[in-house]
Amino acid sequence: MENSGNMSFLQHLEELRWRLVRCAIVILLLAIVIWYFQEEIMVNLFLSMKDKDFVTFRLLCQYIGVCVEEIPVKMQSMTVSGQFTYALMMSFLGGLVISFPYVFYQIWSFIKPGLKQREKKMVNGLVFYVSLLFFLGILFGYFLVAPLSVQFFGSYQISNQIENNFTIGSYMSTIFSTVFYSGLFFLLPVVSYLLTKIGLINVSFLIKYRKHAIVAILILAAIITPPDIASQIIVSIPIIILYEIGILVSKRAERLAKKEAQAIQE
Repeated sequence: MENSGNMSFLQHLEELRWRLVRCAIVILLLAIVIWYFQEEIMVNLFLSMKDKDFVTFRLLCQYIGVCVEEIPVKMQSMTVSGQFTYALMMSFLGGLVISFPYVFYQIWSFIKPGLKQREKKMVNGLVFYVSLLFFLGILFGYFLVAPLSVQFFGSYQISNQIENNFTIGSYMSTIFSTVFYSGLFFLLPVVSYLLTKIGLINVSFLIKYRKHAIVAILILAAIITPPDIASQIIVSIPIIILYEIGILVSKRAERLAKKEAQAIQE
């Protein structure tokens, strides 16, 4: 809003309330659509992830030679409201993910008027870049991290006398968490840029702990992927690239900060 600088505290709260109401309405409408198609979405997007013909497993087998056998997993619901609860969760989270650009735009539009003109210029296109990185992370989590996790945990057996009978809650929680957190993790370059701008980190810090970060990424990849080098590399490389991009954007933030300081002195 143009006159946001003259708004009272209560007016700011009212504006924030209406922005949150608009976000809630959009999320609710999308959740209703997902609820209507819940069976198709559950079968084709989530339950298909435990089949050896899932697109990720087919591509890994065709181009890398890492072929997945049939995953010995049975699905069950152990509580009265189990399937209903996760249908609701799937609808809500799906609505939140799809509406992320709109939700972030509303939040950013509330914050942006409080910035100085030069600060606004530095974050031009923030909604676009944040949304792009978030959706890239969602795709990365859905097509790589989640199916590899399902394959590993679904195939792992201490003894062949023990069957893997997953509850729908455990199965969906694993997929939701890995996919959603992957989306958030891909925001690392943006976080690096903003933390550099406010002075909490700098390029020297990121470079100094680069080796530590790579080791941590490799350990994370080893935990969430099957015990083969190819899968670990596939998961690790995009995350390492994101870390390097974070260093580059931090360098840019530092250069801009130096230019601003020189301009003020002159």
